[in-house]
Amino acid sequence: MMIEDRLRDLLRQAYAAVMTSEGQPDAPSPAIAIEKPSNPEHGDFSSNLALQLGNILKANPREIAQELKERLPDDPVIERVEVAGPGFINFYLTASWVHTTLQQILVERKNYGRSDACTGEKVQVEFVSANPVGPIHIGNARGGPFGDVLANLLEAVGCQVQREYYLNDAPSNTQLQIFGASVQARYRQLLGEDVDFPEDGYHGDYVTELAQGIVDEYGEKYREVGTDTEGALVFFELVEDNMVEQLHCDCSAMGIEFDEWFRETDLHEQGLVLKQVDELRESGAAYEKDDAIWLRTGDFGDEEDRVLVRRDGAPTYIASDIAYAANKFYTRGFDRVIYVWGPDHFGYVPRMKAAIGAMGVDIDRAEFIIYQTVRFLEGGEPLRLSKRRGDIITLRELIDDIGRDAVRFFFLMRSVDAHLDFDLDLARQQSAENPVYYVQYAHARLSSILREAENVDYIGGEDGELALLTHPDELTLMRKLADYPGQVVRAAQERAPHRLPHFALELAQTVHQFYTNCRVLDSDNPEMSRARLKIVEGSRIVLHNILGLMGLDAPEKM
Repeated sequence: MMIEDRLRDLLRQAYAAVMTSEGQPDAPSPAIAIEKPSNPEHGDFSSNLALQLGNILKANPREIAQELKERLPDDPVIERVEVAGPGFINFYLTASWVHTTLQQILVERKNYGRSDACTGEKVQVEFVSANPVGPIHIGNARGGPFGDVLANLLEAVGCQVQREYYLNDAPSNTQLQIFGASVQARYRQLLGEDVDFPEDGYHGDYVTELAQGIVDEYGEKYREVGTDTEGALVFFELVEDNMVEQLHCDCSAMGIEFDEWFRETDLHEQGLVLKQVDELRESGAAYEKDDAIWLRTGDFGDEEDRVLVRRDGAPTYIASDIAYAANKFYTRGFDRVIYVWGPDHFGYVPRMKAAIGAMGVDIDRAEFIIYQTVRFLEGGEPLRLSKRRGDIITLRELIDDIGRDAVRFFFLMRSVDAHLDFDLDLARQQSAENPVYYVQYAHARLSSILREAENVDYIGGEDGELALLTHPDELTLMRKLADYPGQVVRAAQERAPHRLPHFALELAQTVHQFYTNCRVLDSDNPEMSRARLKIVEGSRIVLHNILGLMGLDAPEKM
């Protein structure tokens, strides 16, 4: 049990005793928040429960806090409890708490920090899902590490998680048509024709390479294909498998492996889009007007109803997305679906939420996370890039430049709802200034100490040796290790993977401070050496676990 849960349970018992004395023995227990004060002088943990109860009991919160304090059951990990400010309850814990936690880490090892807080909820995380019209580039790469680490976090708290990439490969996708027309134009130019390139086409070198591949394999076979939409789609189909394979490779290079690559065309070919439209009409959620079929999204928070099927009988994007959502919720039975989208999808969220509500699904079961833009800096100046013009930096080029671990760490460093400045010069540094290097070096340093002490049986030492660990830097480090499980739960519940790199940096800093001020290997004091080696091993385990959650290597040498 995490220490926060233990304190929460003690407060719950005290609350029950207070409510019984007030003649309300069956009063429901409120959510009890346990926080770690920013100022250590305010205790190891704090709760605002008394402030919550002030309105309920119509009493002074500080007086309520005092009564809760008096009714708290005894617990050996609590040294003292103080009431502070307007009614905060501050807990000061004994050193035995962190000693017990250290033992727990050494027993649980790779499982330390994992829990059943999610109780088996079946969750799908759909992320990246870039159109198959080019390699993943640095402008749309941020959602990859975020979605992958969010999935890791959800698994760590007990969820059944599926990672999915949605391929928007339906012929109605305008971007596919433009891309196909771009490949066709390059193909004809390679055959010696003087043809104009589409004004809004894709100019990357990869388009020329794809066209050259068609020339090499088919020669002039496709010279006479028309330059209309159908012709553009012919050329898209010629290169589609190549593009999808490129996306597979890009994601794999980032360390992302999807459980499912779901094609939009499957929905159409299996008749699922029109089938879903028919079901919506039968339920009354859709209706006919002006020779088109409309969805009653206006009844579910959208600014207006939306067209499902146009007058010409062609389904709209929203029709495909509803069929896809029905497949997620009804066919595959996910309890929760998390969509990770780029900033260009922000305006589409209310429409999609309304559509899901119109099809009879609790809207709260669908989460939409919009990641904000990234500005890449080099030499202190922003890079100005355009995928259409062809002056892009691909994800693979970025990984080749600074390494996969730096790419993932830097993308994760800020909350996705905030803009991110990605400093390429800093990411290239092999020094303590580079945050990912700083964290990995802490793990390598701990591993080095353990190699040097390979003949010391510190795990088998007497547990009583832990009582020797009273140095302020020892206690600070052990408290930081004890924080880790709670950080994982909060990061998962708040959909906040950025908590992990920040905690990793704090832990690394605490490790380096411990290393500087506490001599670990001392032949004149073997008992202290064994005790401190347990801290070293516990710290190495936690750093290894958190680096693993972020999808980063945990090097033993640097």
